[in-house]
Amino acid sequence: MMEFPSQAVAASRVLVVGDVMLDRYWFGDVERISPEAPVPVVKMGRVEDRLGGAANVARNIAALGAQASLLGVIGQDEAGKTVRELAKEDHVQAHWVQDPLMPTSLKLRVLGRQQQLLRVDFEESPASSALDQLHQSMSDLLDQHQVLVLSDYAKGALGQVESLIALARAKNIPILVDPKGKTYERYQGATILTPNRLEMQEAVGAWKDEDDLMQRAQNLRRKLDLECLLITRSEQGMTLFTEQGREHVDAQAQEVFDVSGAGDTVLATLAVMRAAGLDWLQAMRWANRAGGIVVGKLGTSIVTAKELA
Repeated sequence: MMEFPSQAVAASRVLVVGDVMLDRYWFGDVERISPEAPVPVVKMGRVEDRLGGAANVARNIAALGAQASLLGVIGQDEAGKTVRELAKEDHVQAHWVQDPLMPTSLKLRVLGRQQQLLRVDFEESPASSALDQLHQSMSDLLDQHQVLVLSDYAKGALGQVESLIALARAKNIPILVDPKGKTYERYQGATILTPNRLEMQEAVGAWKDEDDLMQRAQNLRRKLDLECLLITRSEQGMTLFTEQGREHVDAQAQEVFDVSGAGDTVLATLAVMRAAGLDWLQAMRWANRAGGIVVGKLGTSIVTAKELA
């Protein structure tokens, strides 16, 4: 493995735009089943809040030692206040669009003995006026950054994603997109898409073998005018498709404990390495290494430069 390019990383400036969330964990003990229904009774212990979604991507970028900027929509509520505070703590330069009618996206997970028992989601789409504000803010911020990351969790912040891609393309800034849903046409003109295995199947259908996958991936890449398509494939590693063909790296995870947020870490590492001047293949190798480390941690977590080096 090549040496971690710490100096180039420190000079890298990455802008993340997308669905900001708060990941809240309630940790407790389970010692009995409820007499009211066949469900475990969790005796609450501690509460932990972490940045989620696009904010977790930005947090991972900062943890690697790069300069991370974040643009997203939050509500005027307790969760929004917590997100603001966490972003500061995690050295993320945040630019907020506030929508007073929308709750900040919140994923509440209840865990007993380190096992997730329940997840409750609080979410609503932002108003069109908030999206217009997001567009304007991104236009103002783009010139100060080398790479743009669009983190789509289908919560509505990227409702105008086509115009955001057009803005960055006009300035020749590489655009990395973590996609959601089946309609990938909305990401046309991005530089690279990073779907996971399931998301890729939703977009192009199930493939019968590697040759079939190659054909479907290259067809999608050409159709959407992408430079690259990177499929993250869990225990099967990662596969990168470019005009030159196909490159693959095997998974590096020693022990898989929790995959939540792993895609954010992969996306963040890919963006940082690209901003640092590495090519896509080198960037993928670093991203694969980071993904292998983060799945060994509980919940949405980060990988530091020290862990990667």
